[in-house]
Amino acid sequence: MKSYALKPFLKYISRKFIFLLVTYFIAITIVFILPRAIPGNPLSTLLRQIFQQGQANPELIRSVHKTLMEEFGLGKPWYEQYIDFVTRAFRGDFGTSISSYPKKTLELIIPVMPWTLMLLIPSIITAWIIGNTLGAIAGYKRGSFTDRFTLNFSLIVSQIPYYWLGMLLIFTLSVKLHIFPGQGGYSQGTIPTFTLKFILDMLYHYILPFLSIVISALGGWAIGTRVLVIYELDADYVNFGELLGLKEKTVFRYIFRNSILPQVTGLALSLGGALGGALITEIIFNYPGTGYLLFRALSTLDYPLIQGIFIILIGSIYLANFFVDFLYALIDPRIRLGQSEGS
Repeated sequence: MKSYALKPFLKYISRKFIFLLVTYFIAITIVFILPRAIPGNPLSTLLRQIFQQGQANPELIRSVHKTLMEEFGLGKPWYEQYIDFVTRAFRGDFGTSISSYPKKTLELIIPVMPWTLMLLIPSIITAWIIGNTLGAIAGYKRGSFTDRFTLNFSLIVSQIPYYWLGMLLIFTLSVKLHIFPGQGGYSQGTIPTFTLKFILDMLYHYILPFLSIVISALGGWAIGTRVLVIYELDADYVNFGELLGLKEKTVFRYIFRNSILPQVTGLALSLGGALGGALITEIIFNYPGTGYLLFRALSTLDYPLIQGIFIILIGSIYLANFFVDFLYALIDPRIRLGQSEGS
C-alpha cells in the first residue's frame, strides 16, 4: 500500500475499531441486564438438585441458599455485580455454571462452539455465493424468464422464517419421506471420533440444518444483488464496453465485480441475524451446538452460562465484522481514501 494512502487507511481502521469497542461494551451491558429481567430464582434448580434426596431442614436450605448467593455474587447490589461481570468478561472468566454446578461456564461452551461455527459459517458463505450469483444473473437478464423466476423465488424464500422452514424440512424429508434424520448431530449411541464412519454420519445429520439456513438466507442476497446489477447496467463503462464489442461474459464480469462490493459489507452485517437463525435451527433439530445449550441455560436461568454464550458469540460476530471492514478497505480504495477527504 502506498504511503499517501496509509494514513487515511489507518484512520478508517482506527475509527472502526473504536466503534467496535463501544458497541461491544453496550452489548455486554445488555447481556448483563436481560437475564436478570426474566422473573424467577436462578438458584432454585440447583437447590432442588442438592436437596433432591428426601426433605431437608428449612434452616439448612436457607444456609445453603445464602452460601450460593455469596458464591455467585447474586446477593451484591446490581452495580457491584455489573462491575464484577465486566471485569471478568474482559479477562475471559465467565464464572461457574449454576445449572451444571460446579462446572465452569467455559467447560460447557467450548465443546459445543465448533458445532455452531461448523453450521453457521459454511451455510452463510454458501447462501452468500449462491444468492449473489443468482441475483447477478437475474439482474443482467432483466425482464427475462430467468429474472422473473429468480425474483419471485427469492421474494418467497426471503420471507420464510428459519424455524418454519426447519420444521417443514423435518416433516417432508424426515417424517414423510424418511430421507434424512430429523434431529441430532449424529446417530444416538455413537461416540464422536475422527473416523470416516462418524464423519459420514455427522454429514448425514448436517444436511437438513444446513439447508434450512441456506434456503432462508439466499433470497435476500439475490434480491439485493439484482438491484445493484440493474443499477450498474446504466453505467458509462458498461455502454462503453458494449460499444467496443466486448464479450457478454466480460461485461457481466465487470458488472458483477462492482456490484458485489456492497454485499461484502452486507455479509458482515448479516452475521448477527444469521447467528440468531442458527441458534433457533439448532433447537429445532436438537443439534448439539450453542443454541441447544442456550435454550437449557434460559430455561434454568443460568446467568453465567447465558452471559458466557452471548459474550463469546457477540465477540465472534464483532471480530468478523471488523475483519470484513478491513478487507473491504483493501478491496475498495474509495473507502480508505475517502477518510482524508472528509477530514
